[in-house]
Amino acid sequence: MSNRVLILHGWGGSDYPHWQSELASEIAKDYGTVSFPLLDNCHFPSKNRWVKQVKAILEEFKPNIVVCHSLANTLWFWLSQENIAEINKLIMVSPPSLKTEEETIKTFFPCKIPKKIYAKEVHLIVSNNDPWIELDEAENIAKTIDAKYTVIENGGHINADSGYGKWELIEELVL
Repeated sequence: MSNRVLILHGWGGSDYPHWQSELASEIAKDYGTVSFPLLDNCHFPSKNRWVKQVKAILEEFKPNIVVCHSLANTLWFWLSQENIAEINKLIMVSPPSLKTEEETIKTFFPCKIPKKIYAKEVHLIVSNNDPWIELDEAENIAKTIDAKYTVIENGGHINADSGYGKWELIEELVL
């Protein structure tokens, strides 16, 4: 069975030249099955609306790989507190601190690490200078959810602003 990949962006979206946009086009180039939805009101997101929207996508699209960036990781933690179908692989890139205090996205925080992550295999990728999370918290999240853990040197928030357009590591993990 070929992979069905769901790519979930964070706060503000991740359109071109962001690596998520590049990844979506790489998958599609080879007739791969990818869903890269623009979540509701992405610049002023509501946790409840995003949870509802993504639950519907999960039920219809039935992905076996999910790739999250930034706030989408927090969203996955909230989804994991509900009953969702288990996926084969979850790739979490640059999760923000679970205690983030940012007015625009306050409905997502604070957030607990879920008891069950609903993925057979989890990869957590962070940068050692991400302004949104300290490495000790990222490492603790990785241990708690039993994720493979990768730290990138000076990758910032691992987004288009920090130079992450086409990104080989993520393509290898997904393709």
